[in-house]
Amino acid sequence: MAEDSMALIELMQKADGGDFLRSLAEAVQQLLMEADVDGLIGASRHERSAERVSYRNGYRDRSLDTRVGSLQLRIPKLRQGSYFPPFLEPRKTSERALVAVIQEAWIGGISTRRVDDLVQAMGLSGISKSQVSKLCKDIDERVHAFLSRPLTGEWPYLWLEATYLKQREGGRVVSVAAIIAVAANTEGRREIVGLHIGPSEAEPFWSFFLKGLLRRGLAGVKLVVSDAHEGLKAAIAKTFGATWQHCRVHWMRNALARVPKSQHAMVSAALRQAFLQPDAASASQTWRHVADQLRGKWPKLASFMDETEHDVLAYMTFPAQHRVKLHSTNPLERLNKEVKRRADVVGIFPNEQSIIRLIGAILLEQNDEWQLQSRYMQVEAMAELNTQHNEAQPAQIPPRAA
Repeated sequence: MAEDSMALIELMQKADGGDFLRSLAEAVQQLLMEADVDGLIGASRHERSAERVSYRNGYRDRSLDTRVGSLQLRIPKLRQGSYFPPFLEPRKTSERALVAVIQEAWIGGISTRRVDDLVQAMGLSGISKSQVSKLCKDIDERVHAFLSRPLTGEWPYLWLEATYLKQREGGRVVSVAAIIAVAANTEGRREIVGLHIGPSEAEPFWSFFLKGLLRRGLAGVKLVVSDAHEGLKAAIAKTFGATWQHCRVHWMRNALARVPKSQHAMVSAALRQAFLQPDAASASQTWRHVADQLRGKWPKLASFMDETEHDVLAYMTFPAQHRVKLHSTNPLERLNKEVKRRADVVGIFPNEQSIIRLIGAILLEQNDEWQLQSRYMQVEAMAELNTQHNEAQPAQIPPRAA
């Protein structure tokens, strides 16, 4: 303790007025960590003791933002076991994945000025390839286990959404689709069940992904909610034979594109009348009435309504308690925003594996949070769902002509 006091006094003498509080805080935190480690290994530094269980093995740097400034701490490392100070929060998996992706780009020599600035700001200069490999291996193992886990039980609802990211490939920068799948089971819980990266959204791409979900145990799918990709619609029909719901938000954008901007408010109000009806029959009747009213002035919009009625009103044949979650992919919007926010930090990913590492880590954390929340859907209505669809199956997507 006398040595610790002398160290504090010496530091106070050396520190100038502006950095005094910050330097003092650094010293106090460092002393606390050293004391913790002494107790953990059963001996002080250079002390011989029969109670010793491990040895010190250097330090790793870590910054801590406080009111007195950023503290530069040196966390002691052990030869056997590990130590992490209780006053610091471990980095989330997604944060470590982001660091790993930036490091990989940096070491690979393909970083832009923006990545360079990020690396310097995060204090990663001089990191070795072996350190990057170790960090990446740990994250990749956890993400792979999560994305390939078996799926048990029945999953009546499935949402699919594509997010486009930039990736380097053969010296070029290309756009790739990151497909995220979320499903709700008969217990009312939702989970992230899949992630797939590919060059396009053609039918073979979707079929490969959906068949992979089947192999992992995704069963009992009755409704799939997504945007109107022809390849996806065909893949759903062949893989699940389930009802397809055209995302109402995407449909509304497509519909309003067929009328002048000055008329958007009036037309959208008219279209919403069908969505406000209590049952499928009333919704269909209102839909046709609105289409006939608009036909004289905007025939293209009316024709579009005729063609897509069953697709956009498919959710009306499902339990009323569930419909607010079924008419669009909006439940995925918050998740997609978080994915884009983290991906924008990287900008251009060095390879496909780096995309899976970062996006998969984000999905893993989000899925864990969902499991701690209350049920996403009412369980009572699940029994109603099974009864309804055993008595009268809803119209399914017709297979595309060969």
